[in-house]
Amino acid sequence: MNPAPHPPQPVRLAAAPVAPRQKIERHTVEFTGSGGEYFRVWIVNVLLNVVTLGLYTPFARRRKAQYFYSHTFVADSPLEFIGKQRKMVFGFLAFAGLYVAYEIAVRTGQDTASSLLFFGFALLLPWLWGSAMRFRLASTRWRGVRLAFTASWKEVYLASWPVFAIAAVWTAAFILIDPMMGSAAPAAKDAPAFAPKAPELIWPVVAMGAVALVLTLLCVIRLEYNYRRLLVARARIGGQAGRWKPVYGDFVRVWLATVGMFLLCLLAIGLALAAGSALVGRGWGRIEGPIGAVLAVLVVGIGVVLTAVLASLPARAYREARMFQLVWNNVGFSHIARSKTDLRTGAYVWLRVRNALLTLLTLGFYRPFAVATEYAAKVGSVTLWIKGGTDQLAGQLVEQQGAFGDAAADALGLDLIG
Repeated sequence: MNPAPHPPQPVRLAAAPVAPRQKIERHTVEFTGSGGEYFRVWIVNVLLNVVTLGLYTPFARRRKAQYFYSHTFVADSPLEFIGKQRKMVFGFLAFAGLYVAYEIAVRTGQDTASSLLFFGFALLLPWLWGSAMRFRLASTRWRGVRLAFTASWKEVYLASWPVFAIAAVWTAAFILIDPMMGSAAPAAKDAPAFAPKAPELIWPVVAMGAVALVLTLLCVIRLEYNYRRLLVARARIGGQAGRWKPVYGDFVRVWLATVGMFLLCLLAIGLALAAGSALVGRGWGRIEGPIGAVLAVLVVGIGVVLTAVLASLPARAYREARMFQLVWNNVGFSHIARSKTDLRTGAYVWLRVRNALLTLLTLGFYRPFAVATEYAAKVGSVTLWIKGGTDQLAGQLVEQQGAFGDAAADALGLDLIG
């Protein structure tokens, strides 16, 4: 009698191995330089620029970039600046030549030539910006990995549409305003050249100018947004692409807050200067004749300049800090890294104001200390969150970079550390 067959045993499949979850490491960006060290670089650059009538500028920019890059540590490794000097010299000479040609055309009254050069600058600006970004990123290296800017020229020019919009706005404004100003000119030949224009034409001209200024500001904001977005989104480190989150509305809000801060500072400083000039004017009011008139003009002129400079200083520092926060809190590289900043707006504004006052009091000799402290405040506030160990990551990036490591080194070097 055959024994009963055993029931078939279920086949057990081996469990798929679970990939170990990569840890996320926190790395603070550090700047190890100082104002005293940078002063030695700065003073040599200034003296050589004076001796060479500015021709040393591209060499000075390279020395400055090398100093700041070599003292900026990302994940315990310094950045390297590997830009070639000859490209920086060629870029400087090309830009200087175009600028000199434009100035000559304007000063010699060649309106057609100056207009053509103006529109030529507008057409050339996207190419200059794209070339500068390619040079900047291709000249930056970290642990053997070179950065790259991979945007096509079509993308660069499409992002640059606000440049052409600004040119169109002001061309239209001049075309509309010029006939009005001409019709308001004095009819009599012996009438003085400074005769007042017809009152009924003043307000339309002012309104048209105000509309052009508002449209220009909106285009400038859009251009800044387009360029920053394109720079991050088309940046590459190894084979990893940049990641961008901000929207245009974020930039508009920062700019509106900046304009509001500028107007408040303008009002406060204007009232303070008006009160001071009223007190001083009591003493000068006793001075009669041309001397009193000259002193009054000087006081008013100096007051206007001081008001504009002092009012714009905190506003510009505020915009710079807010833009830095907006960008560095919302960018990263693919899925491997993201960044955060703890830069405080108020502290940075006060740092900029203090540095400006010290630079003024020292007749400019505090400038290198100001540049170093402001750079350290921004760079030192950035924290990188990197997935996996930095050694493993650097090795992967070197393998992935391929052609990116040798890309786009044929551009002009026009933009480095400001």
